[in-house]
Amino acid sequence: MGRIGEKFKTLKERRERALITFVSAGDPDTARTRDIILALEQAGADVVELGVPFSDATADGPVIQASSTRALRAGTSLEKTIAIVSEVRRTSEIPLVLFGYYNPIHAYGPAKFAKDSASAGADGVLVVDLPFEESRELRQFTDPAGLDFIPLVAPTTGAERARRILHDGCGFLYFISVTGVTGTAKGSPLEIKRDIEQLRKISGLPVAVGFGITTPAEAAEIAQHADGIVVGSALVRLIHQHRENGNLEAVVTSFVGDLKRALGSGNR
Repeated sequence: MGRIGEKFKTLKERRERALITFVSAGDPDTARTRDIILALEQAGADVVELGVPFSDATADGPVIQASSTRALRAGTSLEKTIAIVSEVRRTSEIPLVLFGYYNPIHAYGPAKFAKDSASAGADGVLVVDLPFEESRELRQFTDPAGLDFIPLVAPTTGAERARRILHDGCGFLYFISVTGVTGTAKGSPLEIKRDIEQLRKISGLPVAVGFGITTPAEAAEIAQHADGIVVGSALVRLIHQHRENGNLEAVVTSFVGDLKRALGSGNR
């Protein structure tokens, strides 16, 4: 069992929910990305998704799209993103998931990507635009390397397709709570609860809910039904707003600390 599995196992034993945070590699720059990840860990984040900048981020809303654009203009690449993982791993054991799109991985080379990512200390990959039917193209390399291939399920995913997707899923299940892009809409708690109940009948993977969670109150409400919540756009926006401040890490720590405290303990 890798870091992701161990983290969810420990949290379950403590009856706690996971706080999964997303940051864009290279925004505002690569050195501060490393420092931000360490600040996230200090504040209580359980898993960090490290976004690989990409010019055509179809699943991401305007906040993360703008962040990717800034990172690309600053010269951030997949290679530099993997280097950030290596830097973080020198002093931290927080689970790290490389989050992105298949085009940069394909250009880099899937076999080399898996080898280099695992060597750097990454724990999982989440590839938004690589459907289940084509996932073997990458998983033939990431599975042997010990990288969890995080499955994605949406509200529109039918039961039979969800079974196929989750049959050999690993790490955790990322449940997209809305039919849309990140940071632009909020899912209905009642519908999310219903969908999670159905997914639990299909798979024993921990369920993390993302897209649209921005406040501690929203996190607490969704966490009543899920094993974890994902916060991305709100954090990326905060980082950009305070990018010129000398206290950026302190601002991030405060925000994430409030989110973690809001999750509290579960009653499952």
